[in-house]
Amino acid sequence: MSETAVLQTIARLVPEGAHVLDLGCGDGALLELLARQRRCTGYGIEISDDNVQACLARGIDVLQLNLLKGLSVFRDQSFDAVLQIDTLQNLRNAEVMLRETVRVGRIGIVAFPNFAHWPNRLSVLRGRMPVTRRLPYQWYDTPNIRVGTFKDFQALARKNGIRILDAFGLQAGRVVRWLPNARAGTAVFRLARV
Repeated sequence: MSETAVLQTIARLVPEGAHVLDLGCGDGALLELLARQRRCTGYGIEISDDNVQACLARGIDVLQLNLLKGLSVFRDQSFDAVLQIDTLQNLRNAEVMLRETVRVGRIGIVAFPNFAHWPNRLSVLRGRMPVTRRLPYQWYDTPNIRVGTFKDFQALARKNGIRILDAFGLQAGRVVRWLPNARAGTAVFRLARV
């Protein structure tokens, strides 16, 4: 699936005209798309100097913050949507940040590589960690500090009292709703407080 297809699918989950906070916003491409196509406003949070500069070059409002410190600078429900796209697997405080996502936002949208995708399972069965388009790094040289599955995330959400409004997978440009834990390389969730 192309990066554009992923961004377009995620963008459709964000309400038109929403005030958005994008955690780990990278170069700001998603926020730029949301501003242009969905008339959204908001901020990105990014730690990387290069990505902060890329956001500024795109005209994206970005705060350089370390997500390990949480989101205490934001009031409850201060954003219509809080995004964590390919961020959760890089955070040491993933459970805290998941709760913070639905505290700060009316909805949260989380997407991450689904480790239970069948090619990953096959690779592990053969005795090797997977290297795929969604997990492109060798096990010893990856920014991901954890891997997760569709089902694991559902259990984590339940444990933290978070309501799943929608859940599906993404694979090769398509939304996957039937057996997404096995058939999709990306897990996507739309969340809210209970």
